[in-house]
Amino acid sequence: MSSDGSTPELMSIDEFARIDLRVAKVLEAERVPDTDRLVKLLVDIGREKRQLVAGIAEAYEPEALVGKTIIVVANLQPVRLRGVESQGMLLAASPEGGKPILATFETEVPPGAKVR
Repeated sequence: MSSDGSTPELMSIDEFARIDLRVAKVLEAERVPDTDRLVKLLVDIGREKRQLVAGIAEAYEPEALVGKTIIVVANLQPVRLRGVESQGMLLAASPEGGKPILATFETEVPPGAKVR
């Protein structure tokens, strides 16, 4: 986004190609203690399992996430959120004033498949 938030900044196709989007299967999910919004997930991204932390607890109960097939950004540097390491980011839509909606698939896709 531009600094005023009105128009997205354009990126080159080479910049976009650096983003490693992968299909992931949620294996485990639990709320992060002492938070209202954070959920800790263990996901299978094909070549390995990763822990993610996402601000989706207002929209999803952890047990409802287990088994879902989602999209993750697999090549982000790990960060700590409320003391819990997150090794990637899931993709979700954020409607104005609404709760997040996970990006998922209509048909079965194997974990680790590249999203383009």
